Amino acid sequence: MTGHDVQRLRVVFRIGHSVQYISHLDLVRAWERALRRAKVGLAYSEGFNPRPKLVFAAALPVGFTASAELVDILLEQPMDLVRFAAAVKAQLPAGLELVSVTEVSTALPSLPSRVIAAEYRVAVETDESPARVQALLDQLLASDTLPRVRHRPEGAKVYDLRPLVHRLWLIGLQEERMAIGMVLQANAQGTGRPDEVMAALDMAEKVRAIERVGLLFATS
Repeated sequence: MTGHDVQRLRVVFRIGHSVQYISHLDLVRAWERALRRAKVGLAYSEGFNPRPKLVFAAALPVGFTASAELVDILLEQPMDLVRFAAAVKAQLPAGLELVSVTEVSTALPSLPSRVIAAEYRVAVETDESPARVQALLDQLLASDTLPRVRHRPEGAKVYDLRPLVHRLWLIGLQEERMAIGMVLQANAQGTGRPDEVMAALDMAEKVRAIERVGLLFATS
């Protein structure tokens, strides 16, 4: 943080279905536009192309919705939290919803450096009984390894999915669909993807929606 960062606001927000297919870059731009239109006194980076200082906890994969995303917004001019929330809510596009805003110390570590895992809710449409789905979850959790192939522009990479799966459980019926909860690792050592977990369960084609419901942070 520089001396120009006099206030750090931590915003919790939702990403709805109408914007679930935009890229992370487009999400950042949407927030920048909304903050400028709200006439928020943003702090900017230095250099040839100054950018507003927005720090998102973790990029959301395209196609997912989210109910508790986090972004830290650095301000050069302090602003009352109630006035900030009202001004920004009025400018956010449909599909983005500000849930809450709190002030945190500018000396705290950055959000991305503290993320260790993410929790997801996966809605599935299946004829399988809850008991059968629970058996599949138990079988995956009992596995020592789960070799998977992740395809990237630079080529295919074989990795072990199993250590990235921290928790896995059956939530039950939700709006006539079964839901599966999972907590997956999300840090520099490796990031688990819920769609990869569903593929490992041989249920990829049964997925109807994936929502990231929260991020977990290191406590020390």
